[in-house]
Amino acid sequence: MLPPPQSPPSPPKPDTAPDTDTAGPRVYSAPALEKAIDIIELLAREPGGLTVSDIATRLSRSISELFRVIVVLDRRGWLHKDPASDRYRVTYKLLETAHRATPAQELTHVAAPLMHALAATAMQSCHLVVRNGASGLIVLRQESPGPTGFAVRLGTSIALATNCSGHVLLAFMGEDARTAILDETTDAATRASLAPHLAAIRDRGHEWSKSNRMAGVSDMSCPIFGYDGHVVAALTIPFLEVIDETPHIAADEALIALKRTATAISRALGWSDPQAMPLNPSLSVAAPGKRKRTAQPSTGEDPA
Repeated sequence: MLPPPQSPPSPPKPDTAPDTDTAGPRVYSAPALEKAIDIIELLAREPGGLTVSDIATRLSRSISELFRVIVVLDRRGWLHKDPASDRYRVTYKLLETAHRATPAQELTHVAAPLMHALAATAMQSCHLVVRNGASGLIVLRQESPGPTGFAVRLGTSIALATNCSGHVLLAFMGEDARTAILDETTDAATRASLAPHLAAIRDRGHEWSKSNRMAGVSDMSCPIFGYDGHVVAALTIPFLEVIDETPHIAADEALIALKRTATAISRALGWSDPQAMPLNPSLSVAAPGKRKRTAQPSTGEDPA
């Protein structure tokens, strides 16, 4: 006799039941995942790193609640433990993963060799900033090939309304996006003062401003456009004044090289503008000694 037919197995139940709330949509809970995100977000604000005890204290949780989550994040490469201090830090895997899921991967792949050439020509560091919500994010940098230089940390988040790179992104993005960001991050007085400044940046095609944070540094930045003509990034040189006999070029020549590099990156991304600067840079490193700068930056904000 054949056995009676069996009913199909029931579908698996979710790991956690939804939080019931008759006044709104169901909200699912994943405690371990939320702990992992809390840990990553906390350590992202602590470049010096934190011990397990520090993390538990800052998150108002017990060490036993967090220890296994931290160990897994370390094993998977999201965190790194310093054996000397037992402090955990976030790794660049966050940035690498974001690159694979966003247009930043293509952008950095195209920009990297051109930025290397720019740094060699200008004898200055340079970096690439993209919009990340209402902020900016440094996704690529190239250090100066010279003995000294000024550079910003990869992965640094910047406020768009208060620095050179952010002003370029704001100036060349669509009006609706610009208005939404400024409404969220600035007051009415700041918006009123920024409007003519951003219009001037659009007219001249770049920003060049003295740093309010670092003496002897002026920031120059140009937009990078995608194939559709929308701004996708700002390419920036934090220009460090040279006062000794180190070989260098003048700031206005560095600005020319910056413009040409930004145009080259934009064209490599598929952008085309018949009025763009011709791509035939022939700048060479100046003879030792300080060269007179023929142009002067406007008063600006913090570096980046």
